[in-house]
Amino acid sequence: MTTTQPQKLPFGSDYLQGAHPALLDQLVATNMQATPGYGTDAYSDRARELIRAACEAPQAEVHFLIGGTQANAVAIDALLSPWQGVIAAHTGHISQHEAGAIEASGHKVLELPSVQGKLSPADVKAFVDGWWQDGNHDHMVMPGLIYISQPTEYGTLYSLSELEALRAVCDECDMRLYVDGARLTYALAAPTNDATLADLARLTDAFYIGGTKCGALFGEAMVFPVPNTCPHFFTVMKRRGALLAKGRLLGIQFQALFENGLYQRIGEDAVEQAERIARMFIDAGYELAIPQYTNQVFVSFDDATLARLENEVDMSFWEHLPNGRTVMRLATSWASTEDDVSALAKLLA
Repeated sequence: MTTTQPQKLPFGSDYLQGAHPALLDQLVATNMQATPGYGTDAYSDRARELIRAACEAPQAEVHFLIGGTQANAVAIDALLSPWQGVIAAHTGHISQHEAGAIEASGHKVLELPSVQGKLSPADVKAFVDGWWQDGNHDHMVMPGLIYISQPTEYGTLYSLSELEALRAVCDECDMRLYVDGARLTYALAAPTNDATLADLARLTDAFYIGGTKCGALFGEAMVFPVPNTCPHFFTVMKRRGALLAKGRLLGIQFQALFENGLYQRIGEDAVEQAERIARMFIDAGYELAIPQYTNQVFVSFDDATLARLENEVDMSFWEHLPNGRTVMRLATSWASTEDDVSALAKLLA
């Protein structure tokens, strides 16, 4: 039985549709095959090989998890000692939109101010120095990890030099660097981006390559560039309920994403559509709340305009501004079509 709902233009997020057809075709083609479980199958092994090659990290340890919040919670818990916390922007996903998953594992999120979602390496260094200089720091949560997203929640990007500066802070302060790559394909495809997968592998202790928001039905690929960074991570995943018995479903999808450059193309197409949408809003006299860099477009609306467009366009609420306007987010994906973008243009006109 199917149900129908009024169709709005689908720009509410980048995971509204199912999966890129190339992934779905592979899942269907392999459906009746019998394979070992828990990601020990040949498809998962091949996906790991492809990811290692893309990251130029032949020794990297790669694990497949189901979703972003799960990946963050399991990896951050494994990377930290019990007495340590994780530094994040006050706008960071683990700070705002993961329902306290990090705190539930016993680690405090140590929030710092940010500019358009980005942490300043100088601010991080000052915070850590302040912790050490506090005479009561033995009674306080110790900063042990820096968490960032690439791109950030605001669609902004850390430059290569900023990533290198954060790495330098980690090295100086004996901390680790972790990157949430839920939308990583859109960062890699952004025209202003200068940081590659190989750079992430060189500079981080762990990062994950997003699948759920980047063309997969579900799934994220956790990469530890140095093996055994988190000993027995496979067992840690199992203990935390993060090990999928039918692990080949993840391996098949990431194999398809990383064969023949599909992951990069998905990002390029979505960023190109987002650029069109941003220009359309600007040309129609609207104000972007944040410059558009990746697949997310943030627009400031008055109440009347928002009420009119919300009847036709699926968008995500972002924030209320002091001037009474509302910022909404539109996101593109592999499934964004020329027809959808053209229909949006007509509404703006």
